[in-house]
Amino acid sequence: MDFLDQYIPLNLLPIGETGIVQKLLSTGTQRRRMLDLGLVNGTPVEALQKSPSGDPTAYFIRGAVIALRSEDAGKILVER
Repeated sequence: MDFLDQYIPLNLLPIGETGIVQKLLSTGTQRRRMLDLGLVNGTPVEALQKSPSGDPTAYFIRGAVIALRSEDAGKILVER
């Protein structure tokens, strides 16, 4: 099975579903920010709701609700 077939970007996770973080594609300070938010391998992330404009989306991560822009969430690969 191809790596990208098994995992999807977090921004494509349907609302109400939970994914498990598998890989961060971001680099530098953005990668550090994601790690600081608790987005490490094995972390469950639930897509809660989109803003009225469609971006950002609210996610439930380690007991906190975090809003991530689609651009940033697209660099987080999750397993459904």
